[in-house]
Amino acid sequence: MFESAEIGNRLDKAAYDREMPRLRARLIQLQTELINRRSTEVLIVVNGVVGAGRSETAHLIGELFDPRQVEVVPDLPPNDEECCRPPMWRFWRSLPAKGRIGVYFAGWYGPPMEDRLKRRRDKAQFDMELEAIKRFEQMVVDEGALVIKFWFHLSAKEQKKRLEALEADNETSWRVTKEDWKRAGAYRRIRNIAERTVRETSTGVAPWFVIEGLDRSYREIAVARTLVDEISRVIAAQDEATEQKPKLPAPRKAARRRGDPPPLTHLGTTNVLSALDLGLRLSKDDYKQALPHWQGRLARLSREKALRHHGVIALFEGYDAAGKGGAIRRVSEALDPRFYRIVPIAAPSDEERQHPYLWRFWRHMPPRGRLAIFDRSWYGRVLVERVDHLLAEPVWRRAYAEINELEQELVDSDMIIAKFFMVVSPEEQLRRFRERQKVAFKRYKITPDDWHNREKRADYDDAVIEMIARTSTELAPWCLVEGEDKNYARIKVLRTLVETIEKKLG
Repeated sequence: MFESAEIGNRLDKAAYDREMPRLRARLIQLQTELINRRSTEVLIVVNGVVGAGRSETAHLIGELFDPRQVEVVPDLPPNDEECCRPPMWRFWRSLPAKGRIGVYFAGWYGPPMEDRLKRRRDKAQFDMELEAIKRFEQMVVDEGALVIKFWFHLSAKEQKKRLEALEADNETSWRVTKEDWKRAGAYRRIRNIAERTVRETSTGVAPWFVIEGLDRSYREIAVARTLVDEISRVIAAQDEATEQKPKLPAPRKAARRRGDPPPLTHLGTTNVLSALDLGLRLSKDDYKQALPHWQGRLARLSREKALRHHGVIALFEGYDAAGKGGAIRRVSEALDPRFYRIVPIAAPSDEERQHPYLWRFWRHMPPRGRLAIFDRSWYGRVLVERVDHLLAEPVWRRAYAEINELEQELVDSDMIIAKFFMVVSPEEQLRRFRERQKVAFKRYKITPDDWHNREKRADYDDAVIEMIARTSTELAPWCLVEGEDKNYARIKVLRTLVETIEKKLG
């Protein structure tokens, strides 16, 4: 695979001086387009063998573009904060906003390749990590990103000559370390790992560009041309898509069109919602006994030494007025404030809209030994955004797989996930709405959105049924909570959360 990058390509100075100013001017023009459009972020992965020009290329990219809109992410070992979270957390956190450029030394390929090199991963584990990377790149591209991946290559002979030349020059000798020579000694193994990585992860949406690193002039022109071609391609595709759109905005799609089949919840068949017994009740006396018992068990669990190796995510979705807030309050009452964080999710902010939609959730993933309580979550994509037609159907449909992939990655990183969906009947919901309107200190809880959502209850029911079917997995199952009686619902939430954590801790 790397033979074409070992043939000795060079470029004379006259050709370089003639070509580079033109490419630099074009890249500044393209960068201005990216900034003005705010529709695409550019992720540039810089990787390769020692001595092939990775550092020089990262520096070059800062010169080719306006450096104020470029952020370089080094391949440093994870710090203490990053070690306490899932491996991809630090890369999600560093994703640039739309219109900006991120340059990643090794990037998300660094950790799995390093683990494979040091034999901390076998071949099967390594291949699984590469598949996860492909899904990650597909997702960020689907969300509008442009991913450009460079592998800089040298033959073993040329690598040795380059390291010796750098070491012999007093001005550059500091750049050659013992680790560089160690890696040069492992050249054949590194090449095999790199070849498998490039072959398996060079996809249509995120291809690798293998560039010979022997001659600096040749390397820099090859990089600049690739950047021009790839950014131009994305901008042209956006222009073409815009031209194909109707000149007049299409009318908003009705919640249900005439002639459409009735919703599943209206067919009289049994489903996960209709099968719930909303008549379940817990007396006040039983509730007073059960509450301190389950809160006490949760409090003791939060102090367990074994929990220092796990983060906990308690995720709440449900119908308006179904009791999410009350359930969350009973959970938080049991915990030391230093142990948990409540993450309320509303409409995305301007900053959040400039990133892939999972970015704002990744930022709040808890470290080991801590609990994050999500009041609403990433499931909004397949609930409110689906029901209110805020997204095209292909976008929210692909979210099921993206969500399952997210939760798989979290569980693989020793996260404990408890997902609760609070259910209340339309009649009880209406009673609670009216009560909120009458009571002054509850009035803030009722908004026009609540009434709007209530009118689309049948559509929400369909969305919930499909969501449960597609995302209730063995690793992260849904717990449907009968919310007609608040006492019963709160105890069920506490009991399920405690049992979920205890099962994981063994």
